[in-house]
Amino acid sequence: MTSDEFRALALSLPGAEANSHLGNPDFRINGKIFATLGGATGRPVVKLPLEAQDRLTSALPDVFAPVPGYWGRNGATRLNLDQIDEATARDALERAWRHVSQPDKRRRAAPGAADVGTT
Repeated sequence: MTSDEFRALALSLPGAEANSHLGNPDFRINGKIFATLGGATGRPVVKLPLEAQDRLTSALPDVFAPVPGYWGRNGATRLNLDQIDEATARDALERAWRHVSQPDKRRRAAPGAADVGTT
């Protein structure tokens, strides 16, 4: 797979937009990055749920690898374009898109926020 094919797949997802992060192309949904292209390694990165990252890196270690350090421990996963097929890349991008586009269930309204304007 080429970088251009990866870009086209990322942008084919509903609401996906191209942008730039630290000088590298990225792909966002609702302003949140779900994938990047390039970077220091020249390899794309997708932001996966940890369960998906574990499954994919175990099943296809030549294709997927966690980014070293903090980002990798939070789902950032490198893809090897030389080893990935279109269906697998699309699946990874769709997982990342869904993961990032869902509201963060850990966020809670500020205390008393529900009371604003009710006096």
